[in-house]
Amino acid sequence: MNEQNKLLRKLPKIDIVLDNFKDTLGGAVPKTILKFAIRETLDMFREQILTGERNELPEDEAEWNALFTKAVKLKNSLNLKRVINGTGIVVHTNLGRSLLGQESIASLQKAGTYFTNLEFDLITGKRGSRYSLVEDIICDLTGAEAAIVVNNNAAAVLLSLNTLSFNKETIVSRGQLVEIGGSFRIPDVMERSGASMVEVGATNRTHQFDYENAIGVETALLLKVHTSNFRVIGFTSEVSAVDLATLGVKHNIPVMEDLGSGSLIDLSPWGLPKEPTVQEIVKAGVDVVTFSGDKLLGGPQAGIIVGKKDIIARIKSNPMNRALRIDKFTLATLETVLREYYDFDRALKSLPTLSMLTSDPESIKKKGKKILRSLGGAVKLQGIIKLLPTVSKVGGGAMPEHGLESWALVVDPGKSSASRCERWFRSRTTPLIVRIEDNGMIVDLRTILEDDIPLLLAILKDFLMLGKNN
Repeated sequence: MNEQNKLLRKLPKIDIVLDNFKDTLGGAVPKTILKFAIRETLDMFREQILTGERNELPEDEAEWNALFTKAVKLKNSLNLKRVINGTGIVVHTNLGRSLLGQESIASLQKAGTYFTNLEFDLITGKRGSRYSLVEDIICDLTGAEAAIVVNNNAAAVLLSLNTLSFNKETIVSRGQLVEIGGSFRIPDVMERSGASMVEVGATNRTHQFDYENAIGVETALLLKVHTSNFRVIGFTSEVSAVDLATLGVKHNIPVMEDLGSGSLIDLSPWGLPKEPTVQEIVKAGVDVVTFSGDKLLGGPQAGIIVGKKDIIARIKSNPMNRALRIDKFTLATLETVLREYYDFDRALKSLPTLSMLTSDPESIKKKGKKILRSLGGAVKLQGIIKLLPTVSKVGGGAMPEHGLESWALVVDPGKSSASRCERWFRSRTTPLIVRIEDNGMIVDLRTILEDDIPLLLAILKDFLMLGKNN
């Protein structure tokens, strides 16, 4: 008998392990999860033996039980976890984008706990429209005649194009045919929508006459696209929303603009670049405007479509709309977020995304000093953790070239590598997500919440203790 077969025969039997192990966690874990976890562990060992990666097994039952306990806890834990965002990217696509304020959380809980009037008109006692719950508020805030909300902005673009330009031509600037995260390409979306794309202009310069020269009998829509995390600088030119809307009126062709991460507040007074607000684009005369609910708006994932009443009515009646509609949880949180915008000053404080984006660097520095004091002060830390200036990012495809002045805890990995320490931070019960710069780990404090600080302190103290023991 060769060594592989000997090892395979020594692997514990699932039923025996399950029988001996089922009471280890006090009956808190379903038997099915125990069985799956044990089987997956043994399958992993079996595969490693057969491939030659493993030539020995745990020596006793205690070692096996430790392995099984770890596997069971992992199998029984939620896959969607809370993490601490130390990257300094405010609207972090991979970490869930915008956070919700307390009002939204309360509304979310209410929508999940109780029955609601999701599609019930309380005045007539008959079936109502879920969109009516937020449409008037959106129109109040944007100045649009009508509005509809779908499950994300990609869906908003797809639905609008399919409604307005199916089997017809849509004219778009060549410089706006971008690809953003998740391989979302404007040309691909247009193709799926059934619209025929007509490119005009050059990559860096497109003029009004480029659009006008391309208009023909099959032209159904003029499209303008926010270039998200892509910028062309230098010798550039593009057609303004006002000029494109004027051209649309001249030829009786609707104009659509995809703003991407649309904002309702001009954030330039806080040092951010001037971006057109949704209100400004609507006022410019654009017929349809699409934007995200979970980026600069600071709400849940959603795609918001605003515009002229007759056009929005056509979009609402598109059969595809039912496949893209939002649920009660999105509506509940979106309404509370939108209502905050009736008072801009209040929105800047109550919506976490806006609060983080407009945080004063000095207040961030004070947060860092407080954390250092809790860790024992700079003298005790001996340079292992320093408070240094850094640069945060907006994220979410918004304002890609712009950095926000910030402060960070810079952690020296010591004899270990930064990448290895980064993995250690990522493996904590509540993972700490950092960025690596110059072999140091950056914990940007702009995106560290007050509720994160006790957890962050515990992780950093464990890291310091680990360094002392090595």
